[in-house]
Amino acid sequence: MKKDLGVHPYVFPMPVLMVATYNEDDSVDVMNMAWGGMCAENMVALNLDESHKTSENIKKRGAFTLSIADIDNIEAADFFGIASCNTMPDKFERTGLHAHKSRKVDAPVVEEFPLTLECKVAAIEHGVGGFRVVGEIVNVIADEKILDAKDKIEPEKLNAFVFDQFQNGYYRIGEKVGQAWKSGAALMKK
Repeated sequence: MKKDLGVHPYVFPMPVLMVATYNEDDSVDVMNMAWGGMCAENMVALNLDESHKTSENIKKRGAFTLSIADIDNIEAADFFGIASCNTMPDKFERTGLHAHKSRKVDAPVVEEFPLTLECKVAAIEHGVGGFRVVGEIVNVIADEKILDAKDKIEPEKLNAFVFDQFQNGYYRIGEKVGQAWKSGAALMKK
């Protein structure tokens, strides 16, 4: 038997994404967000609160990096979702993480995160979903330790975690259980 639960943002899994930008003084700001993801082959969409320092930085610089948080850096990743650069300008420094300037966009690359998408702003929208930033991916940087022999990312080596909106938890991404466009192919013959 099923039970009505009302209206909740219950989609699982939700990615844990790290959005990195530069502040006006060139210091690094990183925020943790789950309301984003791929929206086209070379585009990402971020649904942000416009009051975030990150939102201001994106509007001013026209660029950001988007990294996948890994379990080795879960403490810093969670902290980036707790602390606001509006009230704690040194929040990045408090984590002990390191960043360098992207070679492709005007945004920082956090060295400890194993996968980073370098993005330039393609569109900023104000609509029914609030403040939305669409970024064009201009490059992807991956740590060699997460790549196979053909330079393809191996998800289990990424050591990523996801956000659960049911109980506000983080969960390790598990084992591979199927192959896209093959696991259900037998049903095509019925």
